[in-house]
Amino acid sequence: MRSYMPKMDEITREWVVMDASDQVLGRFATEVARLLRGKHKPEFTPHFDTGDFVVVINADKVKLTGAKMDDKVYYRHSGRPGNLKSETARERMEKYPERVIQAAVWGMLPKNRLGRKLLKKLKVYSGSEHPHQAQQPKTHAL
Repeated sequence: MRSYMPKMDEITREWVVMDASDQVLGRFATEVARLLRGKHKPEFTPHFDTGDFVVVINADKVKLTGAKMDDKVYYRHSGRPGNLKSETARERMEKYPERVIQAAVWGMLPKNRLGRKLLKKLKVYSGSEHPHQAQQPKTHAL
């Protein structure tokens, strides 16, 4: 038995628009990660980029269940001693709602070169407008 390797001309990448308004963050991020990886396509290969480009709009309207708005904490560290910074999900949603979705999707992608390449195909916008009309994106409903 041989592993399937798609050829470059067999891979078709589409642009997909997803609306995050009134969606639960984790369930929404799993669907975005599935589209980015290409798991919905028959030519899916785990070590190859066969996924689509995903444009997320209305990132500021995504929901978190329970008390996660105040209990969920995002950490970052510059590498210097004593420089650990933290902010709650509510604080991050007020300043940078796009980063909440990006962090959730990044947690569901592989942590290697392929995952970094896939994350570049994710475009997140807080409003309902996006500059990717020239790519003729299709809407994807959950």
